[in-house]
Amino acid sequence: MEQQNPATGASRLADELVRFFRLGARAKSMLNKGDMGAEFSALMLLFPLRFHGPMRVTDLAEVKQADPSTVSRQAAQLVKAGLARREADPEDGRASRLAITEAGLDACRQLHEAREAMLAEALSGWPAERVEAFVELFTEFNTAVETRLRSEPTATPPREIA
Repeated sequence: MEQQNPATGASRLADELVRFFRLGARAKSMLNKGDMGAEFSALMLLFPLRFHGPMRVTDLAEVKQADPSTVSRQAAQLVKAGLARREADPEDGRASRLAITEAGLDACRQLHEAREAMLAEALSGWPAERVEAFVELFTEFNTAVETRLRSEPTATPPREIA
């Protein structure tokens, strides 16, 4: 088997990632099935709240690598929709944390199920071995990218499972 030049592979992968990200906008509309009371980007804050537990908005912004003012606006949408609630920070009574509600957990389940169904449909023509190989390679790729980003002065947050 002939070895491929890694630079050529990286170039092809870069092109495919751009293509994948473009598809993301269309996929988002397929995942957001019905009005949950907040925009899709706000709904994505529910996953780290489910995974990490209650968080200050500044910590949530750091995990999502987003501007705190944007996350604050999105958090307000979640609270208004009943998907999250504000609670006092036990470490600092002057501060508040955002916590996911039962309705927020239900929204996470719906979004997760919709994402899984979309991926299952997209992969339905693949043999199980190829799906498993792809998952293994994609996991390895994500780990390599995370490792590379951690070597930069601004470290990335720990892996988030959504």
